[in-house]
Amino acid sequence: MAAENPTQNRTGNVAHTRSFAVVTGASTGIGFHLAREFATHGFDVLIAADESRIHDAARELETLGARAYPVQADLSKPEEVERLWKEVQATGRDIDAIALNAGIGASGDFSTETDLDRELRMIDLNVRSTVHLAKLAARRMAERGQGRILITASIAGTMPTPYMAVYGATKAFDLEFAQSLRYELKDQGVTVTALKPGATDTEFFRRADMEDTQVGSEGKSANDPADVARQGFEALMAGEQEVFASSLGTKVAGTLGRFMPDSVKASQHEKMAQHGTAKK
Repeated sequence: MAAENPTQNRTGNVAHTRSFAVVTGASTGIGFHLAREFATHGFDVLIAADESRIHDAARELETLGARAYPVQADLSKPEEVERLWKEVQATGRDIDAIALNAGIGASGDFSTETDLDRELRMIDLNVRSTVHLAKLAARRMAERGQGRILITASIAGTMPTPYMAVYGATKAFDLEFAQSLRYELKDQGVTVTALKPGATDTEFFRRADMEDTQVGSEGKSANDPADVARQGFEALMAGEQEVFASSLGTKVAGTLGRFMPDSVKASQHEKMAQHGTAKK
C-alpha cells in the first residue's frame, strides 16, 4: 500500500491530506478509469467489484500516489452492499465523492430468449444497489453539507430498448433517480451528476452475450472508456446535471433523440441490439 500521508489536527484526530472517493464496478472499463481520474486528481479511493481483478486495479492505482482500498463484493446482494459500506466506514474517512457505476446487461427477446434470474439480478445490481448506496452516501453527505454523487446511467436510458428491455429500463430508472436526487439535494451542498455513455469498448458486451449484435460488434468502438470516464469526472467536479459521453456521435444522438418519436428510436435500437445483426 502507498503511504497515506495523514496528519493530525488540533484535536488529535487523523486529518488526511487527500480527498476520498468510492467507485463501484471499478475493476475494468469505465469504472476503473473513473477511479484512475480520482487518483490522478488528489483522491484516495475505495474501489469495489465482484471479481478478484479489483486487487490488481488497486495496485495500479497506487502507482499514481493514491491510497486504494479494494473490496471484492457482489453488490446485487443487499448484504454485500452493507458489507461494502462497513468497509467504507472502517477507513475512517468522510466520502467526498461516490461514483455508482456497477452494472450489467443482458440482451434478447424478453418472452423467448432472456433468463429471468439474470434479469432480476440485473435489477438488483443496476437499480437496487444504486439506491442502497446512494441512500447511505447521500445521508452522510447531507449531514456534512458537502459531497458529489455520480450515477452511471446510459444513453439507453433515454429511449425504448427492444431486445434489451430490462437493461434499458434499469438505466432509465438510474437517470430519473439521479435527476430527482439532484433536485432534492441542491440546497444541501451535494451535487448529483448522471453519466450517460453511448456504446463503449469494454467487457460489457461480452458479459451481456451481445457480440453477435451490431452494437456489440462495431458500435462500441465509437467510445473509449478512458474518455467516457474523463468526461464523467469533469462533469462531476463541475457540478453538472448530466453528460453524454464520450464521442461526438453519442452527444449528437443524445441531443437529437430528445426530438425523435419513441417509435423511431425503438426501431433504431432493434436494428442494433437484435441477435444476428452483427456485420460479417
